[in-house]
Formats: sequence, C-alpha cells, structure tokens
Amino acid sequence: MNILVIGCGKLGRRLADSLFRYGHTVSVIDRDADSFKDLDDDFDGLTVTGIPMDIEVMKSAGVESCDAVAAVTEDDNLNITISQIVKEFFGINNVVTRVIDPSREQVFNEFGLKTVCETKLSCAAMLAALEDSPREKQATFGSSTLSFFTREIEAIFIGRKINELPNRVGETIIGTLDKNGHVSIDDEQVVSSKDKVIYTRVVN
Repeated sequence: MNILVIGCGKLGRRLADSLFRYGHTVSVIDRDADSFKDLDDDFDGLTVTGIPMDIEVMKSAGVESCDAVAAVTEDDNLNITISQIVKEFFGINNVVTRVIDPSREQVFNEFGLKTVCETKLSCAAMLAALEDSPREKQATFGSSTLSFFTREIEAIFIGRKINELPNRVGETIIGTLDKNGHVSIDDEQVVSSKDKVIYTRVVN
C-alpha cells in the first residue's frame, strides 16, 4: 500500500518506520524538518516539510496516489481537519485519525472517521497490568464488533479438552489462558484448574 503519515512525532515516526518495514510505500509530512532525523536509518520513504493541512504540501507528499492516510499529529483539531480534507478533497476513504482526548472520539466518529484513542488504549493496558487480569476486549471487523472475555473453569470441566466444553448461546470458545498469561487455541488442549477459558461473541 501507498500510505501517507501526517505528523512525525514519536507516534508518527514509529508508525512510519513500522509501515516501511512491513513493505509499504510511505511518505511523511511534518512542519519540523528535524523530526525526520529520528526515523530509522534504513527508512527510505519520502519526507516533506510543511504545514500538515496545506493541500499543496499534501500533494507534494503524493496524497493523490495514496491508498491510506494516518493523521497522527499531537493536535486533535488539526487531525480532524486533515482527515476531512483528505476524505472530501482527495476522495481517500481509508483515513485513520489519532485522538488524544477521549471526549472528542464520538465527534470524530460522527464525521465517518476511523479513530484510535491512545488515552483509552493506554488506560485499558494499565488496568490490565495493575489488576493482573484481562477485562473484556473488543475488536471490529468490517461492520461487526466482537467481544473477547474469559471465565474461570468450572470444577466439573477440569481435565476435559477445550472442544468438550459447553458453549452458552451466542458464545464461542476460542482457547484458554494459563496462569502464566500464555494463550492456547488448540481445541485438543486439556484444561486445568489454573486455566481460564477465552470466549468471543458478536456485539453488533
């Protein structure tokens, strides 16, 4: 894919480097030319210095031939403006917008933008680490959202294989989580008293 990353702060640099390593064609825009110095030494993408929301700057970065754009500056308002320009002016539908303030995420979504709220993600990771137990997690595929969660093994099912465990209506067992935090998705796995069963269900 041909991907434009707008914003070359810590997140933008890591994203650009990762995309490049995965074999994508990457271009990066930032108003500060010095920000590009921290990209990996082997990064071979295009770097453009200029005002991120300037249409001519975007054109010089190749936005017209891009398959996707990531707006990841440290300014929520700038990110939403950039994303709207990219979608409406250049007709690019695959636009992902960084959100720092969780209260603004709904507004971004109402504009039809795909968002990633780093504050919410960091909070969820902190909770999981502090509690040492995974909470329910969700992932979206297409227009459907799946929920993933765990339950303790009931005593009567200890020693049975995963494929022998009963499912509740609307739920599917996908594996087990052991006491060390390792996941097994082998349906022949025999569960122990220390394991938790991992389930998934469609939310919407």
